[in-house]
Amino acid sequence: MPHDQQHATRLIAIRHGETAWNVDTRIQGHLDIGLNDTGLWQAQRVAQALAGEAIDAIYSSDLQRAFATARAVAEATGAPLHAEPGLRERGFGSFEGRTFAQIEQESPEHARLWRQRDPHFAPEGGGESLTALRTRVQATVQRLASRHPGQQIVLVAHGGVMDALYRLATRLEVQAPRTWQLTNAAINRLLWTPQGLTLVGWADTSHLEEGAARDEPHS
Repeated sequence: MPHDQQHATRLIAIRHGETAWNVDTRIQGHLDIGLNDTGLWQAQRVAQALAGEAIDAIYSSDLQRAFATARAVAEATGAPLHAEPGLRERGFGSFEGRTFAQIEQESPEHARLWRQRDPHFAPEGGGESLTALRTRVQATVQRLASRHPGQQIVLVAHGGVMDALYRLATRLEVQAPRTWQLTNAAINRLLWTPQGLTLVGWADTSHLEEGAARDEPHS
């Protein structure tokens, strides 16, 4: 094994469990929405799936839908849990609280830019562009992973963050169409070295086969 691979940081990246707003296709962004009953069940299932793994630290978005998911994993594994605002969902500004259908009806030009994954489009009211999100996620992962060479850590975050991680690991541009799943409470595995991220496994939902596993339709 190459020297840098021996000292790579193993990452388990998890999107939070389901919320009522996921079901309603309502944009959450930085709004602090809690898990629904399915999401609470998913959090327990992913925690049980990881209970036997050696995990050195858990870093979670400080939004409650992610932090509650991370807390279940921390309780099952005994790993220390840290809130990390750098893992928050993409800021959607004025889109937050609206459904996809409402945005298309009320702001068709903005909806078009969003659908086409314009790299520099940022929703009004303090929203983030895809380029800004990618830069934030890359910097946050580098900062966290570099603390744990040769160890394994868990990152609990959101659909937009999972999408950014996949693109960083596969060297895909932010505007490339998405062909991979961003499922609630799926287990995604990556390696980090100072040279960047590498994809190991994606969208493992075997622990959720008894219940719903909802993809993020418009990351």
